[in-house]
Amino acid sequence: MQNKLSIVLAGEAGQGIQSVENLLVLIFKKDGYNIFATKEYMSRIRGGVNSTTIIISDKPIIAWHEDIDLFLPFSYEAINRFKDKINYSTRIIVDKKYINYENSIDIPFNKTAEEIGSTIFSNTIIAGFLASLFNVNIEILKKTIFDVFAKKGKEIVDKNIIAAVRGYDLAKNYFEIFKINIQKDKKVAEQFLLNGADAISLGAVAGGCNACFAYPMTPSTSVFTNMALYSKKYDIAIEQVEDEIGVINMALGCWYAGGRALVTTSGGGFALMTEGLSLSGMTETPVVIHLAQRPGPATGLPTRTEQGDLNLALYAGHGVFPRIIYAPGNLQQAFYLSALAFNMADKYQIPVFIMSDQYFIDTYYNTEELPLNSVKSENYFVKTDINYKRYKITEDGISLRGIPGYGDGLIAVDSDEHDEDGRITEDLNGISLQMKNKRLKKFIKIKEATLEPVLYGQREYKILLIGWGSTHNIILSALENIKNNDLAFLFFSQVYPLHEKTKDYLRNAVKVIVIENNATGQFADLITKETGFETKYRILKYNGLQFTVEELVKKITEMI
Repeated sequence: MQNKLSIVLAGEAGQGIQSVENLLVLIFKKDGYNIFATKEYMSRIRGGVNSTTIIISDKPIIAWHEDIDLFLPFSYEAINRFKDKINYSTRIIVDKKYINYENSIDIPFNKTAEEIGSTIFSNTIIAGFLASLFNVNIEILKKTIFDVFAKKGKEIVDKNIIAAVRGYDLAKNYFEIFKINIQKDKKVAEQFLLNGADAISLGAVAGGCNACFAYPMTPSTSVFTNMALYSKKYDIAIEQVEDEIGVINMALGCWYAGGRALVTTSGGGFALMTEGLSLSGMTETPVVIHLAQRPGPATGLPTRTEQGDLNLALYAGHGVFPRIIYAPGNLQQAFYLSALAFNMADKYQIPVFIMSDQYFIDTYYNTEELPLNSVKSENYFVKTDINYKRYKITEDGISLRGIPGYGDGLIAVDSDEHDEDGRITEDLNGISLQMKNKRLKKFIKIKEATLEPVLYGQREYKILLIGWGSTHNIILSALENIKNNDLAFLFFSQVYPLHEKTKDYLRNAVKVIVIENNATGQFADLITKETGFETKYRILKYNGLQFTVEELVKKITEMI
């Protein structure tokens, strides 16, 4: 059909859409196909319409495309959900015993499953069918089925292998209809297949994380469950706390005692942590917070995506205190920045945010490597002596951080304003003011450590696109499709503080266009506030879905 092919499976929650996705991405990748997969799902256990998009390509693919080549609807509601995306070239595959839809290809998935013993095996049959269309090695199919179902016992494994093989053989009758001929790449089989949650979790482990606290909340929970999976191998303390207030305070207690804790949450959960964030600011206790964004306000659209919490991370907490906010745009950045966050929190004794969103967390693609050699765990606490002062006034505002039981010093902290020893004070024009000024000096220090944004495209540009976080791969793919030498893309993986060169990049452009997944352009507003540069051209999307490459190509072309 072409060198890139998109499969969309859609149906009700409970029909096994995700099970088919989990099998297919593993099977295709192991057989050497470049894979991209993303999903959308409703916040319900049964019903509604959930879908997964799997794109198979002969070249690496990192962004969501809206075209549908093969469509497998599991319900009539799924057809209605995607009717505007179906075109003349879309092959619609159904079992007409259950869904009788015009211009579709009838495949007896359920009849075949009933012959094996139950319609429950229809999803495995579908996985085998699609694997066969792409000429996947049948031994890879069998081995993957075995690995996925091994924990459920021999009988379940054997039945699912039979189902997969029946689906594989069934597809041989339809090769001429589909004529799929996408090239494989043997190197892909040895690559990583990761989603954003995997990259953030692995980065945290590489950064020395030894504790993770959370109250489950979509879409952050997958990072928490990953950390739980790693906990025994890497000696990580895991606690599902009774509420988000307990989560942030437990993490602060961990850092106070010399640990390196990760908090993972979403907007509504983090809202409850703002008092704890201020406690971090006052006591100068490090903490790392993974904030996985979703549409608000309140519960909003709990399983959809949006870049709507930048202002929340920027301004949360009462009083003024420094913070760092990272927003990775690809798997390598997510790994590196998650590790870096622990070192920066420890070094500057501040809260550090890692911002993601549902799209980023749930999107898979294969990648050659993670930057393992560029990260290491750096501890900055010291062994104290009897004269130790926790909040000693220093030129750069950073006091040596001791931990209880390591040395002879007293490690006193308090949420009230305090003196150098950590004891409460209300000396308004004396030590109290000195403490405020000490903390404010950190703004200068963390500015010095700010990551420079990355420029893609010609250095002599006229039009500058700006993005942050999960828009990275989509804007980059759109830029490749537009092929305009006057166009460049400036990506910010650190959105606060802004790098000092930001102004220079802006001044070099005739027109600046900021692209964001929120309603107002929160990052554009931040740029204007910090630089004085008016960012009036904005491409915004906030319906709960990420941009597609085609959509962004159209919008950028219209605006330029």
